[in-house]
Amino acid sequence: MKKGYLFILLTATIASCTLSSTGVSAVPPTPIASSTAIGVPSAETSTVNSPTQTLMPTLTMTPPPTETITAIPTVESLQAKVTADLLSCRYGPGAEYLYLYALKAGANIKLVGRTDANNWVWVDGKNKCWVNAKFLEIAGDKMSLPVVYPGIAKLPISPYYRASKWAKATRNANSVQVTWEAVPISPGKYEDANMHQYIVEVWRCEKGQIVFETLGTNFPFITIENDEPGCSEPSHGNVWVQEKHGFAGPTEIPWPLYPSPTP
Repeated sequence: MKKGYLFILLTATIASCTLSSTGVSAVPPTPIASSTAIGVPSAETSTVNSPTQTLMPTLTMTPPPTETITAIPTVESLQAKVTADLLSCRYGPGAEYLYLYALKAGANIKLVGRTDANNWVWVDGKNKCWVNAKFLEIAGDKMSLPVVYPGIAKLPISPYYRASKWAKATRNANSVQVTWEAVPISPGKYEDANMHQYIVEVWRCEKGQIVFETLGTNFPFITIENDEPGCSEPSHGNVWVQEKHGFAGPTEIPWPLYPSPTP
């Protein structure tokens, strides 16, 4: 028994010496706890050098200002002075209407109306009449006067003649040919040698605007040379029979429209 015990003890001692000589420790070393690794910055002091991001400015497209058309305030009347040597004042707003009286140069007058689309203005007085504004010095804008023709201002009606019963019109591009029933008047019913028997009132389109003009003729037909497309309201017109005591009408012209464009 003693020999066996000694053999086991000798064997354990030799094994222990062998492990020590090879530098291997039977007990693993206890690791050293460290909150900061050597050569590596801690999380609190770490700085990440990322490229600086430059934001491009946002471009805001501002729409152009909307054009505002300011309406001209309407006034009841305007003062004016006659600049022509002798200015005809007529029953209607155009040179073709019957003559009423004349105004001398320097005359001070009061304007109380205008037409819807030409240069004639309505003169106040016991007998109101029409003059061409280009022969006046007006204290203000004539466009601020109220529109009285057609409408408020009326032509005197002839007691002797009737209006044409019909009118017709045809179109050839911008040209409009108008015919109507003839109503002959006697020579004694002419105001003078320059008076026309018929007056044609035309509201036609030119460069996107309605233009009002009056045309005179002694024949029951006439050609309107320029009536264009492109206006916000349709062109139209009337025929009046004229004699020295007044006017018969109006006879409405059935105005021809432009043909629809071919698809």
